Amino acid sequence: MTVRVLVVEDEAIAARAHAEYVGRVDGFEVAGVARSAGEAVRFLDKDSSVDLILLDMHLPDAHGLALLQRIRLAGHMCDVMAVTSARDVDVVRTAVAQGVTQYLLKPFTFAGLRTKLEQYASYRQRLTASAEEVVQDEVDHLLGLLRSAPGSTPLPKGMSADTLRSVTAALRSVDEGLSASEVADRVGASRVTVRRYLEHLADVAVVTRRARYGGSGRPEVEYRWSPAG
Repeated sequence: MTVRVLVVEDEAIAARAHAEYVGRVDGFEVAGVARSAGEAVRFLDKDSSVDLILLDMHLPDAHGLALLQRIRLAGHMCDVMAVTSARDVDVVRTAVAQGVTQYLLKPFTFAGLRTKLEQYASYRQRLTASAEEVVQDEVDHLLGLLRSAPGSTPLPKGMSADTLRSVTAALRSVDEGLSASEVADRVGASRVTVRRYLEHLADVAVVTRRARYGGSGRPEVEYRWSPAG
């Protein structure tokens, strides 16, 4: 049984990365990519075979939660995984209340998304194999399949979640871009260490990098938090 996935993400680089990640997981295929709420609705109206939506909350024409309401009112009952940087507890609470089955925060690795997708696949397989009526233990097990076990979405080897949060916070606290040295000064870590985290954030498409020219030396690489991140 192949799970068909609609990626809803307005940022082009992130959309391509998410679609590529989905395509690398056995049992999943990308049904399409929508860059706005309007595109997502039009796609679902034409293709009712979508099983799962990867939904960003920050879309150019509507909030992800508003899109979710619109999808449900139109009768589309596909499952939804939030893939977003939205950390506001009210957004999380409302997302859960509106039926979001899983919530994955940016930035994340391929391993992180793969774990969520594999959990979802296990849930669907068990649900399909279940009888028409279930007992409490079976319900508990089904819902438990959608929950992450501690440490199940590891960062690349040698990285720590605390340092990643510090580097992310430093970039998000300013409007302009920062070099690895400038971020290192803010978080109290070495430039080499910080650069590794910055490159990871760029690789998962929540940070953009560009050359900064100035002075007589070599240009620095400047990192800037993506508006979609």
